[in-house]
Amino acid sequence: MRRAPGLLPRLAFAGLAVVALVAGIAGGLVRAGVAVPVASAAVATHAFLMICAFMGTVIGIERAVALKHPAGFAGPLASGAAGLVMLSGAPGLAAWLAAGASLAFVGVNLAVVRRQRAAHTLLLLAGAVAWAAGSLLHALGLMAGAVVPLWFCFLVFTIAAERLEMTRLMRRHAGAGPALLAILAVAACGAVLSGLVADVGGLLYGLSLAALASWLAVFDIARRTVRAAGLSRYMALCLLTGYFWLAVAGLAWAGTALGLPWRDAALHGLALGFVFSMVFGHAPVILPAVARVKLAFGWPFYLPLALLHASLAVRLFGGLFDARMTAAGATGNALAIAAFVLTLAGAAIAWRAQRKPTHDALAENR
Repeated sequence: MRRAPGLLPRLAFAGLAVVALVAGIAGGLVRAGVAVPVASAAVATHAFLMICAFMGTVIGIERAVALKHPAGFAGPLASGAAGLVMLSGAPGLAAWLAAGASLAFVGVNLAVVRRQRAAHTLLLLAGAVAWAAGSLLHALGLMAGAVVPLWFCFLVFTIAAERLEMTRLMRRHAGAGPALLAILAVAACGAVLSGLVADVGGLLYGLSLAALASWLAVFDIARRTVRAAGLSRYMALCLLTGYFWLAVAGLAWAGTALGLPWRDAALHGLALGFVFSMVFGHAPVILPAVARVKLAFGWPFYLPLALLHASLAVRLFGGLFDARMTAAGATGNALAIAAFVLTLAGAAIAWRAQRKPTHDALAENR
């Protein structure tokens, strides 16, 4: 069994992640044209807060629990602190804290690879290296155009690795594995080139994301589990809808590189449609293992998922014709994330409520 941190450390890590998430969402709302009272740092550093401070902390904790060593928590502690420091008005120090967190994350994944050398652990390591490369460039003020694509490579590679691990027992075409590696290699090249030759790099990056969406739609086990029931079906729907948005984001990213006004669709189709769909799908499984919180799965989980995708469609497609639709969709995106957090809390309370009668009955029989 994996060892999760004690109650106080768990609360501290949760607090750091929540601060980064709330500030990042608030900054994103302002960028979308929603009037929200928020510090200017949250607006200017929206991507940093969401990817490095929030996702870096959450994913770092999951990897640290898998490592089963206290040193593994140094990285998520640094990334969580980077969010607070950024909001306090010290962007230089925050950037270096995030760089240190990403390098620590590389070390954690190197240790995992030494324990289990497999395709999915190597992909996790590649994602860690992408985060470190983007964070170091950000801290040094170099190749600014490559920073966000490299940060997204961190998330995309991590998700691809998790899905590859889940499908390793499936019978796949012999060329599926090499094709996936080739797609991700093109994504990494496109990310780096985005800092040197923006249009060429952006075009490669976008096309690689679209190709990855096709690969996942064809080879992922979600195609089978969507016909199951309960949590398995819910997770499959999260995954398959996420792959749709990944394809949209890839095409929009390529279009943006060619001069089309599709940047919002490129960034938020990827961040919200793909990444947060994966978060919604995997949280009911990962949270109990990492945070020692049991959840009672039920139909309410579908509500924030539906709101996320409906509001994203309003934002990305309606926003092409009316800026007010962008603001309305962004508000719906924020509400969907908040609703999901409340759903998790409600599922935890429901599990304890369901367990209490059984526990009381056992106590009476003793």
